[in-house]
Amino acid sequence: MDQQKEVLFTVGGMHCAACSSRLERVLNGMDGVQSAPVSLAANSATVVPDPALSESDTEALVHQIEERAVDMGFTATPVAPEADMVDTWEAQQKETVGQLATLKARLWPEFGFTILLLLVSMGHMWGLPLPAIIDPMHSPESALNHALLQLVLTLPVLWSGRHFYLIGLPNLWRLTPNMDSLVAMGTGAAFLYSLWNTVEVALGHTGKVMDLYYESAAVVLTLVSLGKFLESRNMQKTKGAITALMQLSPDTAILADTGREVPTSQLKVGDVVLVKPGARVPADGTVTQGESSVNEAMLTGESLPVEKAVGSEVIGGSVNGNGVLYVQVTRTGDDSTLSRIIRFVEDAQGRKAPISKTADKVAGVFVPVVMGIALLAAVIWAIAGQPFSFVLRVFTSVLVIACPCALGLATPTAIMVGTGLGAKHGILIRSGEILEITHSVDTVVLDKTGTVTEGTPAVTEVLPHRCEASDLLSAAAAVEAVSAHPLATAITAYAQEHGYGGTARPESFENLSGRGLKAVLGGETVLAGNRRLLEEHGVDVSSLVSDAERLSAQGQTPMYFAKGGTLLGLISVADPVKETSAAAIQKMRGQGIRTVLLTGDNRAAAEHIGSLVGVDEVIAEVLPEEKAGVVERLQSQGRKVMMVGDGINDAPALTAATVGCAIGSGSDIAIESADIVLMRSDLQDVPRAIRLSRLTLRDIKQNLFWAFCYNTIGIPIAAGLLFAFGGPLLSPMFAGAAMSLSSVCVVGNALRLGRAKL
Repeated sequence: MDQQKEVLFTVGGMHCAACSSRLERVLNGMDGVQSAPVSLAANSATVVPDPALSESDTEALVHQIEERAVDMGFTATPVAPEADMVDTWEAQQKETVGQLATLKARLWPEFGFTILLLLVSMGHMWGLPLPAIIDPMHSPESALNHALLQLVLTLPVLWSGRHFYLIGLPNLWRLTPNMDSLVAMGTGAAFLYSLWNTVEVALGHTGKVMDLYYESAAVVLTLVSLGKFLESRNMQKTKGAITALMQLSPDTAILADTGREVPTSQLKVGDVVLVKPGARVPADGTVTQGESSVNEAMLTGESLPVEKAVGSEVIGGSVNGNGVLYVQVTRTGDDSTLSRIIRFVEDAQGRKAPISKTADKVAGVFVPVVMGIALLAAVIWAIAGQPFSFVLRVFTSVLVIACPCALGLATPTAIMVGTGLGAKHGILIRSGEILEITHSVDTVVLDKTGTVTEGTPAVTEVLPHRCEASDLLSAAAAVEAVSAHPLATAITAYAQEHGYGGTARPESFENLSGRGLKAVLGGETVLAGNRRLLEEHGVDVSSLVSDAERLSAQGQTPMYFAKGGTLLGLISVADPVKETSAAAIQKMRGQGIRTVLLTGDNRAAAEHIGSLVGVDEVIAEVLPEEKAGVVERLQSQGRKVMMVGDGINDAPALTAATVGCAIGSGSDIAIESADIVLMRSDLQDVPRAIRLSRLTLRDIKQNLFWAFCYNTIGIPIAAGLLFAFGGPLLSPMFAGAAMSLSSVCVVGNALRLGRAKL
């Protein structure tokens, strides 16, 4: 085990914010633990061991954490670092589905017996006559039958909801109460009081038959169970982004050499697989044979299919179009792009945002405070002369209504949905903290090459001189085809696209450093390079000098061509601006964000690019190592800076910025290093990421407002505040319904975020 890396635990047994807060507090207090954030929504704990620990000490710490979790009533299972992300997630999903099935199975008997119990205990209030044998007003025997029947109908509900007592009461004994403790105390008190009165009825005190609260205990347990089921089911929906990604990985692959179908997990680097039309690519690889269009939408957010040919890289999980592809596997298992994206999203969903710290602090002391309020309210009403049944009702209502589930779910559910929505659009966000702080960005610093521009040279202008363009392009393609220079590659590609990439090859070829090249083609000397080269060989270029100067001022590279001492013309090559860059910058300005173009290019070229895309400021002629200083200077002025670059060359600046955003493909190393990765390499995803952050933060604030307001209003009402001024007294049954509804509303509001348009 690598002690320098964090250890991820899957945690079972957490039911509320108090649970996660208590576990987090205990883990952070353990020797050898540097930090240990616990996520209620993700059911996980991410433990960062002290770097000073040896490998054996780290392993011992992991075992201690497992044991400590069990002592607290939880389970903590470490996820092996080498574990395949897809397999691990599928195992977790199966466990979750099983838990949902268990919760659903409990609901049916609970609802059935509770409805019968309500008919028996309260049917006469609704005008439903009871048979004489169980009519409490008919005879002492029927009163006893009435009480015993309620007891019999309550017992199956208690048995079905026994987990509340098996978890809640031991935690109460350990002085670490949680939500289950509140439910267990409230319903248990109601049941025991009713049981005592049943004994009183059996002893002849038939008037006590009207002081039975079996239905309160049963209804509260049933409604809380329903709330937990709905909450769990909706929580599954918040993980839909990861679930969708997991489903992209095909179960089997076809080996090209044998035609044998094997499990995808058995593929090795170097294997060649056959990908049929319509099938999913089983692993990352390189096309060795065939042509097709591949749909990468679920991985990159790019809706249009991408054309693939020999030499093209393909991503595991993408969908092949109509062609047949032979793909040599380059990455498998946990090293694959899909697994790394899943890990990226899962890590983000499991990490807390700064705004959650307030909620966590409140949750840590919430349950003990609520228990104190319940006891205080009960004592006050008892002193005021209210009967024990009234006091019990208040005590139970306060305990039940004050469940901190909504408070604990407010932030993590929004983070899970927000990061999932980002992944759906090809925007990978490192953590909940990054998702939160991105909304505050007021300045975006843009690297030029590969960010605002395409990053690869392309021909922008062809200016023939007293000849046809075909003559110029044919000669240029012939001599440039033997050069490996990027500018030569651009010219050759352009000529081929326009049908001038002939088979002619020069008889001789010479590179002239700093000037260009010289070749012999068809017995004539061909020159390709700058003005100096042609003038050295006596070629008059005066007619094209003004055009060359104009192109140079725009950041382009003009190249002269001559054949047999005669000027053929000028071909200009540049790194073209991406089609979407100007629109992206316009959207950022609409969000109130200042944009800065940061480049090492000369000022004239940088100013030209800046004017084309509409940035607010251009900072040119900056060395790579100086870019971080520019970012820090902007931050010293009080600005929140997002640096957008390629994730490698701009690493210092990305690290220095408030938010580092990498433009690059899913296979880029940027996935491992950047705060945000834009899979589509589209600058328009920058304003989308900022909008996503703002929407998520709004959702979190709405959830926290609802959770705090619910408890602020609900607890005083349950304690009898309205009754004290002549209003109604809250029933424990309504308290249970309100508590469940609060959690469902919070999760539902988070799910609403998933339908937002970016």
